Amino acid sequence: MFTGFMVNTWIVASIVALIAGVVGSFVVMRGTAFAAHAIPQGAFAGAALAGLIGVDTILGLGVFSVIAALGIGWLGRRGRHDVAVALSLVVLLALGSLFLSWNTDYEPEIFSLLFGEVLGISSDQVAPTVVLAVVTIALMVVLFRPLLFSSVLPEVAEATGLSTRAMDLIFLIVLALATSMTLPVVGALLIFSLMIGPPAAARSVTANPMTALGISVVLSLVTVWVSIALAYQWNLPVGFFVGTISALWYAVGRAWLAWTRRRRRVAGDDVAEVTVQAAPLGRCRR
Repeated sequence: MFTGFMVNTWIVASIVALIAGVVGSFVVMRGTAFAAHAIPQGAFAGAALAGLIGVDTILGLGVFSVIAALGIGWLGRRGRHDVAVALSLVVLLALGSLFLSWNTDYEPEIFSLLFGEVLGISSDQVAPTVVLAVVTIALMVVLFRPLLFSSVLPEVAEATGLSTRAMDLIFLIVLALATSMTLPVVGALLIFSLMIGPPAAARSVTANPMTALGISVVLSLVTVWVSIALAYQWNLPVGFFVGTISALWYAVGRAWLAWTRRRRRVAGDDVAEVTVQAAPLGRCRR
């Protein structure tokens, strides 16, 4: 499991989990889950075109994911954001279906791009993944403070002169880069689960953005590592385990949140009861 081609699998999957945990935290904070679902679909259309014309798949993924991000950002400035995301998704899916209809020799790669094929990572995929990861992390480091400010307190950020529209567009581009890197590993249909499940679970556990980001990264790494081990052991698609475990994290996070809220409510009722019982004693002393 830790020799031969599997070394590439562990390296690339760990990088993907790290990026998904960081970027996904901001996806949850900013409420852009629909965009995080739509951009991979647009990137998939780019991969289909790349396969058709015979260029590198990563190039097609990158170009079309950025086009999807720019399209969502441009349309969102002139109308409802959810409608802009939906329209962009429809157009890109239509293009993807057109490109696929012209290519009859693309079936294995179609499956891997839809559902992920982390156990088939080749050596030539490691370098592009590392480059995209470095670029994404560098952008996140540079943009971290304004991005966090506009995510947590958008009205205050706007009042201080920080353009939330500009930050929305910049974050969509960062999301596009992350998508280009993670799509071949997790798949277009399941990268959404890795970018939403662990970060949403982390936000259910704590309201502190920095703590939630750290928990999100840890949960993403655990999700991918366990998924690889199970997929290798049982010869099943890794995407199945990624989606299932991500959903499980979210369910656990929501259960934890419900339990803590119930404890606080019970504690508050106990304090109120003690206060009511003590009030007559205080009056008697006076």
